[in-house]
Amino acid sequence: MIEADVAVIGAGIAGVGAAYELSASASVVLLEQEREPAYHTTGRSAAMFLTSYGGERVGPLTAASRPVFDRVGTLLRPRPWLVLRDPAGPDGGHEAADGDSLEPLSPAEALALCPVLRPEWTEGAMLERSAQEIDVLGLHQHFLGGARRRGVRVHLSTEVLAGHRDRGSWLLDTTAGPVRVAAVVDAAGAWADVIATRLGIEPIGLTPLVRTAAVARYSAADQNWPLVGDLAETFYFRPEGQGLLISPADETPADPHDARAEELAVALALERVNAATTLGLRSVSTAWAGLRTFTPDRDPVVGPDPAEPSFCWLAGQGGFGIQTAPELSRLAASAVLNGTGEIPEALSVARFRDA
Repeated sequence: MIEADVAVIGAGIAGVGAAYELSASASVVLLEQEREPAYHTTGRSAAMFLTSYGGERVGPLTAASRPVFDRVGTLLRPRPWLVLRDPAGPDGGHEAADGDSLEPLSPAEALALCPVLRPEWTEGAMLERSAQEIDVLGLHQHFLGGARRRGVRVHLSTEVLAGHRDRGSWLLDTTAGPVRVAAVVDAAGAWADVIATRLGIEPIGLTPLVRTAAVARYSAADQNWPLVGDLAETFYFRPEGQGLLISPADETPADPHDARAEELAVALALERVNAATTLGLRSVSTAWAGLRTFTPDRDPVVGPDPAEPSFCWLAGQGGFGIQTAPELSRLAASAVLNGTGEIPEALSVARFRDA
């Protein structure tokens, strides 16, 4: 039998971050159903550090996470975020929200940053100058390597099949055998509701959404171009090696699964990027998809379940799970070790139970 103080379920960015934070004060076992960590969303993310992205609940989590990125020192690379307005769309006259870091640009300034834009798309452009590309796997390895050095035991190809409370602790039935722990952290991403149900905890209504990305063939890209996207979030692109990373910014609801890029979604990405630019992209060299999982109100959930305080949620990070991972991991570990004192009410599980 495997025994520890805490079992963290899921070895994506949320799980390894929580395991790392917990391992400073507790024995931890990390359980991952796939053959390798970060197999699903984390390993397929082209994440950015954007202080203006995610809304009023996410902004403070992003800001609180920044010291970890700075302390490691090699995880961020400057890449401004250029936001466009569809000239045929309804989004006229958008103003930067209070406290965000988007500044208005003139058409000439937008074209200077990315000369392949069609002029009609540069009216009303905005820029987040402080935006950064995130080395996603670098951050994941920072947490996972640190956790292992602190004694965290990582069990891959280990699916949690069921679990129940037994003599004051959790007894988990897994494909690697029984696991006994005092507390459980559910960081299973798109599978977080599935894990909760298997452990007798009421699910909260998480929705996995498929996001498609591809690398388009385009050898003339300037590596200094910004990340370019539109206000309505229907596409984005940025330089990627000898090509351009493109996405239709799709959000297709799906059950938890090993997501694959659909040809129609890739074609839509090419079409939308070409509509806003003079690039004339025709084909891609590779394409993939991942699952971004949201709660019903699209804000993350962290902390103990009201019905069973030894079960801690860490889920629903949506499209901002990488940039907020350090702070959400810290909050989850604090909840397990010290109670709910640091969990903002707006991020707690109670908001769904009350509803």
